[in-house]
Amino acid sequence: MIFYDTHAHYDDGRFDSDRETLLPELYRQGIGLINTIGTDIPSSRASIALAEQYPFIYAVVGGWPGNVGDMTEQDLEEYRTMASHEKVVAIGEIGLDYYYDDVPREIQKHWFDRQMALAAELSMPVVVHDRDAHGDCMDMVRKWAGQVKGVFHCFSGSAEMAVELTKLGWYVSFTGVVTFKNARRALEAVAAVSTDRIMIETDAPYLAPVPYRGRRNHSGYVPEVAKKIAEIKGLSLEEVARITTENGKRFFRISE
Repeated sequence: MIFYDTHAHYDDGRFDSDRETLLPELYRQGIGLINTIGTDIPSSRASIALAEQYPFIYAVVGGWPGNVGDMTEQDLEEYRTMASHEKVVAIGEIGLDYYYDDVPREIQKHWFDRQMALAAELSMPVVVHDRDAHGDCMDMVRKWAGQVKGVFHCFSGSAEMAVELTKLGWYVSFTGVVTFKNARRALEAVAAVSTDRIMIETDAPYLAPVPYRGRRNHSGYVPEVAKKIAEIKGLSLEEVARITTENGKRFFRISE
């Protein structure tokens, strides 16, 4: 049984002490594919370096909304260059974050739009971060409909929003949040969307699932997400592992 953790941050300093031993062990445990996600120029470079080091790891490069306050067109050019690397599978994580609001919303929207344009130019998918910004994120999706396809990672919107995304050809991805007691909206979204549009992730080192909540998260916990989806969908864990891995490979265009 193979799992695909489509969203993690293995450049994070919380993995500095054991990264070199942890990643091979995760692969031996059945985590057959992992995406490590950039949030700015340094972390995108680090993600590529990890993808070069480990055959089962792929990289995503881009500017996270909380990091675009001083982003420039030169940065965008660097992301364009990075995206040509054979192990880079998407632009991300891009989007909007109105929870912290550290960066003015108009600046966030500008760089979200510019990175969507880059993805359209390169015919690459996007990984979207949406926190408390559902309306504006959906407006951006609709603007680029037909030109850009993507996935909303750590999906936190309504079931209706999830269905609209899938009708536009997009995907939704779920984290350990689905195991939390207050996860009603996420569970409703899981129930509402077809299985061929669902992916799973950890967002490691964040959002460890129950029963590991409060610990540093890692890809070895992604089966807990799959178990909850299996419960909601009336499927076996093996079926969810197979379906979500196939979905991830199809979306990120990974052939092996």
